[in-house]
Amino acid sequence: MEYILEAHNLEKNYKKFKALNGINMQVQKGAIYGIIGKNGAGKTTLIRIICGLQKPSKGNYAIYGVVNTNKRIANIRKRMGAIVETPAIYSDMTARDNLIEQYKIVGLPDLDGLDEILNLVGLKDTGKKKVSNFSLGMKQRLGIAVALVGNPDFLILDEPINGLDPEGIIEIRELILKLNKERGITFLISSHYLDELSKIATHYGFINKGKIIKEISSKELEENCKKRIELNVSNLKECVKYLENKNFHYEVISEKQINLYDKVNISELAVSLQKQNCVIEGYHETEESLENYYINLIGGSENV
Repeated sequence: MEYILEAHNLEKNYKKFKALNGINMQVQKGAIYGIIGKNGAGKTTLIRIICGLQKPSKGNYAIYGVVNTNKRIANIRKRMGAIVETPAIYSDMTARDNLIEQYKIVGLPDLDGLDEILNLVGLKDTGKKKVSNFSLGMKQRLGIAVALVGNPDFLILDEPINGLDPEGIIEIRELILKLNKERGITFLISSHYLDELSKIATHYGFINKGKIIKEISSKELEENCKKRIELNVSNLKECVKYLENKNFHYEVISEKQINLYDKVNISELAVSLQKQNCVIEGYHETEESLENYYINLIGGSENV
């Protein structure tokens, strides 16, 4: 497994406040990795450290296998692009002039690929229109265009759809998916829009009180969140025996509870189990969303 980013016991202290409290995480190549956490959880601090805007108090991280204390890290970061908090764009310039400025900052010898980038983010036909007259969605797409200068293969986006209308959200979503699939760009994205993030992310890192409390792939999350029937039964042994004979997909939660992941007729199941000396004492159908999963995870972490 090749990892673009690895963090080991990262800490960041501001006097008595600990913004990061031993972050451990891995972002594999080609992933769209979503960081999920409430305000103040440490998302932006983590991103600023990875981008080299701040230094960690303890711990280390590696980008493309190069540790942050290595002198090569500055050159390695040239393979990265980022939008931290808000896009770094000039409101009194056109989209094209913004990119030209970024080409100068990065130190590229010519403007090869500039029009391709504008076309990629859907801003090629904006002409002489100044950024101050752009919609929020257009500004965000321009921010991503600026981050693409230098042909990076790792993009870090801090709240990329914050404040956007539904149309703008869809545009950013489709752009991220396009860059990931067609250019193989790896993404690290923080977002409050959990349901929207669930439409694009391949991996998640749940952060709370400066610590990653859970890393999980989208496939694993789907397994955890899929529709299920929670059964409370009088005779666990007989219930399991019946479900095994019928090749049902189930999970034993406790001596009284079983989660059933197949579509069944509860009335028919109750009759069949009763013949096996097992009574369904209660049941509940549920399908957990990413938001509910997050809330339950954070709620549980409060007691750790």
